[in-house]
Amino acid sequence: MALFGLFGNDKDMAASTYSSRESASEKAARKRLEGHRRNARAADRQGQAWEDAERRRQDRWGRWGR
Repeated sequence: MALFGLFGNDKDMAASTYSSRESASEKAARKRLEGHRRNARAADRQGQAWEDAERRRQDRWGRWGR
C-alpha cells in the first residue's frame, strides 16, 4: 500500500519528476573533471614560471663569472 503516493513508486517518480535534472553521480564526475582542468592550468603556469626563472638563472654570469 502506498502511503499518499510516496512509497512504492520510486522508479515512476524518478522518471517523471527528476528527468530533467543531473544525477548526483554525474554532477560529482563533472566537478572532478572541472577540478582537474583547473589544476592542470595552474600546474602549467607554475611549470612555465619555473622554466623562465631557470633560464634567467642560467643566462646570468653566475657566482664566479665566465
